[in-house]
Amino acid sequence: MTHSLHPYGSHRSPLPEAAPAAAPASPPSAAPATAPSAAPAAAAGGKQRDAFFDNAKYLAIVFVAMGHCWEPLTDGSRTAEALYMFVYTFHMPAFILVSGYFSRSFDMRPDRLRRLITGVAVPYILFEVAYTLFKRTAGDDPDYPFSLLDPWFLTWFLVALFVWRLTTPLWKVIRWPVPVALAIAVLASVSPDIGDDLDLQRVLQFLPFFVLGLFLKPVHFQLVRRREVRILSVPVVAAALALAYWAAPRMTSAWFYHRDSAQELGAPWWAGVVMTLALLGCSLVLTACFFAWVPRRRMWFTVLGAGTLYGYLLHGFLAKGSRFWGWFDAGWVHEPYGEVAVTVVAAAVVTVLCTPPVRRVFRFAMEPKMEWAFKKDAARLARARHQG
Repeated sequence: MTHSLHPYGSHRSPLPEAAPAAAPASPPSAAPATAPSAAPAAAAGGKQRDAFFDNAKYLAIVFVAMGHCWEPLTDGSRTAEALYMFVYTFHMPAFILVSGYFSRSFDMRPDRLRRLITGVAVPYILFEVAYTLFKRTAGDDPDYPFSLLDPWFLTWFLVALFVWRLTTPLWKVIRWPVPVALAIAVLASVSPDIGDDLDLQRVLQFLPFFVLGLFLKPVHFQLVRRREVRILSVPVVAAALALAYWAAPRMTSAWFYHRDSAQELGAPWWAGVVMTLALLGCSLVLTACFFAWVPRRRMWFTVLGAGTLYGYLLHGFLAKGSRFWGWFDAGWVHEPYGEVAVTVVAAAVVTVLCTPPVRRVFRFAMEPKMEWAFKKDAARLARARHQG
């Protein structure tokens, strides 16, 4: 295949999150028993956060930002294209697995539904409007329509997370949840009539990772952090990089976005089945390699793991703005030293956007209280009266 389907410009790249504000804090049992030095930090409400998961979310969001800065470089650099494919194989599945893992306790309890609305639905609406205004002005497209049914760029993940979380109780009652989710993903990959509303293709094709995360236990993460797994991951990653370098001029990276059916990518329907299963296997292997090397103890960046939704949504303005404003038109950017420079800048920018000062400024949009929008919890009021 050619690169005619390359997502430069209108072909939206995925990206991530990591665990949004609506995700509950990691339970104390999730902390690896073999890593006493990884003392969890206190989170809001007195709950404890596992440093491992905050480290994983921060490192994943850095890979997201680097992938977005590599995108304009891929047409002229085989190395950039290979790195782009390699990163896109695992960073999205890693985010979704963690999101599923932290959705295990989700049910239809009123307080959890309120958090789902304020931590996922409201940020989606606000940022979809903000991104549309940004595209109209900075993108010189004044007629670009407002539409909550057509997520632009990064906001698709919030739609997907909202849908996945709402379906969590269903996955807990069926007998074979992961095979069923995988079957849905395969069927979606060969169904061009699904359309673009709410980026439903992505919602369905990435679904197996979320469902798998729902049924993971702390012991599974401990297994991939064993020393032998870390050692084995080195040749696996080297082989994956070599394969990506070979594949870069031979296939389109649009397969890694899971936003189109096989027919929409110009391939026969059976290619959707093959690619969905093949990419699922590759993604799981590389995600395990990624988790194997995530630090277990508290690091200087551990605190940033709680702010990855901020970095995810805010860095999108710069990721798209850099294209609108022609930052990649300069010749030096496409030289090896220029590619390294923009990679470092992207990592630094998203790091800053995850910091507590930035989170305080934008908390009104990411974690609004909105007490005025909800009915009073009768049970909570009764308890308060009883205690009073």
